[in-house]
Amino acid sequence: MAKNRIDVVYSTNPDFQYRYDEPEEKETLSPSKQSLRVMLERKNRGGKSVTLITGFVGKHDDLADLAKELKSKCGVGGSAKDGEILIQGDFRDKILQLLLQKGYKAKKAN
Repeated sequence: MAKNRIDVVYSTNPDFQYRYDEPEEKETLSPSKQSLRVMLERKNRGGKSVTLITGFVGKHDDLADLAKELKSKCGVGGSAKDGEILIQGDFRDKILQLLLQKGYKAKKAN
């Protein structure tokens, strides 16, 4: 935690309040303003394929909610981090349709 402190490394004052450098989360754009790309990726996955959704702009909680909904609709596992959603298996067409129904601007990439 000490690495994120701003301006002061150490203080002997017991009432001193450190300021921390915390990355700001971007506000989540509305679905119609999102530009998502849905693609299939196989490299560095031990021969298994995953459907990758990139381009999400917004808070991590909103990304996690969208990932959870997509995973449950496809009936598979996956993860969400750094603006990307990974869905296990090849579900490009199904995910593209689900995103379009929810109002996202999405297209297939590859």
